[in-house]
Amino acid sequence: MTTNFEELIPEGVLFSIKQINDMNIIKSDMLKKLIYKQAIEVVKIGAKNFVSRTALILFLSTNTIPATH
Repeated sequence: MTTNFEELIPEGVLFSIKQINDMNIIKSDMLKKLIYKQAIEVVKIGAKNFVSRTALILFLSTNTIPATH
């Protein structure tokens, strides 16, 4: 069974670093590193970075290693 991130991630279009941190998905320091390394797609509005729900789900799905039984 694989994790269904579509069900786990709340509805929304863009999430701030703080929102993602508050959802306990990725801590803000780690997310900032991922953004700096261009490992996750961001939308820049002014000086702030936002991650789309689609990009977040794609990142999590790509980096999920299924458990072996």
